[in-house]
Amino acid sequence: MSKLHADYYADAMHQINAPLERNDQIGEGTYLIRVAAEPLAKALVPGQFVMVRLAGTNAPLIGRALAVYDVVCDDSGTPVWIDLVYLKKGTFTTALAESPLGTQVTLWGPLGNGFANRRCDRLIMVSGGIGQTPMLLLGKEAMGLQDFGDETRENGWAPAVEFIYGARRASLLAGVNDFEKAGFQVTLCTDDGSQGQQRLVPDVLRDRLAELADSGESIRVVTCGPEIMMEKVAEACLAADIDCQVSMETPMACGIGICFSCVAQVRQDGPDEWDYKRTCVEGPIFDADQICW
Repeated sequence: MSKLHADYYADAMHQINAPLERNDQIGEGTYLIRVAAEPLAKALVPGQFVMVRLAGTNAPLIGRALAVYDVVCDDSGTPVWIDLVYLKKGTFTTALAESPLGTQVTLWGPLGNGFANRRCDRLIMVSGGIGQTPMLLLGKEAMGLQDFGDETRENGWAPAVEFIYGARRASLLAGVNDFEKAGFQVTLCTDDGSQGQQRLVPDVLRDRLAELADSGESIRVVTCGPEIMMEKVAEACLAADIDCQVSMETPMACGIGICFSCVAQVRQDGPDEWDYKRTCVEGPIFDADQICW
């Protein structure tokens, strides 16, 4: 596991007030917002997040951590807008879903470490619930469709990208068209069989890894979603000796490492040695075999 790097702290973050330019429902209880945040859009890398709150209000007081779903460029190719996807669930997200276009929001970021861009022949992205949110950017970078972050970060490091995505029912699958449009191989699962396979995501991944076992390809897996799903994905990857990273979704209050509300148990030098790590500055991306599930 990579050591904590100063770049993961919030020293270089940007704080921006911007109006909502989109606030569209894209699935059952799932919404996408777009805001102009050029400094943020230019700096972030896949897997990083921003903190968001409604500007000029103190209810709710604290911000909400949202993974960056997409970066949109202007006609000259300059990254200008960021898209964020959220689930309408609590006080803040309910207020955000009911906010008209033009409502001012405050963003600060980019925060966190982001996914590694280690080369492989095939990247398999595995998501459940709202866990698709950090995956679109990563797949685009992997296939060389878009650059992110500074000019030293490599793109085009995985020529084949797959996306395995599951939810309880079809209406909860959000943004599928975006992943298909990007050219990823998309496999859908629903608990009730209303769309795609009626199977659990980790089981689909396990079978896919077995299919690819004799292919000679180097494979990486990344996952985000419910913790029990990520644990099963991590177990499948460990059994198959596959490189796997997880995007932890522990609740965050500050997003900048001050409050220690988002800690996860992470293994250190030995299997029985662990420490608490803050997912906002030492994550949210961790190597799967380092997490104490």
